[in-house]
Amino acid sequence: MDYQPIVIIGAPRSGTNMLRDVLSKVEGVATWPCDEINYIWRHGNVRYPSDELPIEAAGESVRSYIHAQFDWVARRYRAHTVVEKTCANSLRVPFVDAVIPNARYLFIRRDGLDAVGSAMKRWKAKLDIPYLMRKTRFVPLSDLPYYGGRYLWNRLYRSLSRVERLAFWGPQLDGMDELLKKHSLDEVCALQWQACVEKAADAFAGMSKERWLEIPYEAFVDSPESEFVRILTFLGIDATPEEIAKAVEGVRSDSVGKGRVALDEASLQRLDQLVHNTLARYGYA
Repeated sequence: MDYQPIVIIGAPRSGTNMLRDVLSKVEGVATWPCDEINYIWRHGNVRYPSDELPIEAAGESVRSYIHAQFDWVARRYRAHTVVEKTCANSLRVPFVDAVIPNARYLFIRRDGLDAVGSAMKRWKAKLDIPYLMRKTRFVPLSDLPYYGGRYLWNRLYRSLSRVERLAFWGPQLDGMDELLKKHSLDEVCALQWQACVEKAADAFAGMSKERWLEIPYEAFVDSPESEFVRILTFLGIDATPEEIAKAVEGVRSDSVGKGRVALDEASLQRLDQLVHNTLARYGYA
């Protein structure tokens, strides 16, 4: 690759979109014109039962296919840096690293209970046709029948189920069906957040610090310019003060605490008990 691949790692509703969009405003930095490319990452393993793909799933054909998609972005936008963001990659960093061994990583994390309050809204969201069409463009043709069937089932489930939620949303954990039977929706969201954060952190613990950078969401939205300078310095990307200011001009801290406010006190206490160790690990408990 004659460009630098950057992979953003983070649990759902943790600022991954914000970080990708800010980076993509810098000259020479590009990404896909859609939200996530989990379809691309799962090509060749489409029927694997979860998003926790093992390193053994990164076969030669899988690596070649995904490389070609990164190459397409670099050529299409004449980019020296290609930024990728798919939340499910938090569950499979070793797999991602086997596919893109020269990648560098930005690990953004947010208060888990804030993330839960936001994620629950996505589990209950209505159909968004423009959003769907942007993502469908990047579904491998051979995988379209499989995803078409899953999508129809997901929407039917939301329409017909008494719980008024999708059958699945976000990173799919091992044993997800059992988790949904055993836990309430807010607990499932908390467990998704915990698995994404813990599995990513464990993977980065064994990786050279020169290859990954940890970014607290709260710090970024509180001081976006200084945090963005820190990120660009880590990545070795030059940008003028004017570029930096323009890139982060839309960043706001309004969402800090909003997810917690959406939960009542009893729910906050119950969820804190469920994922307390991870909350405490990052100072959120």
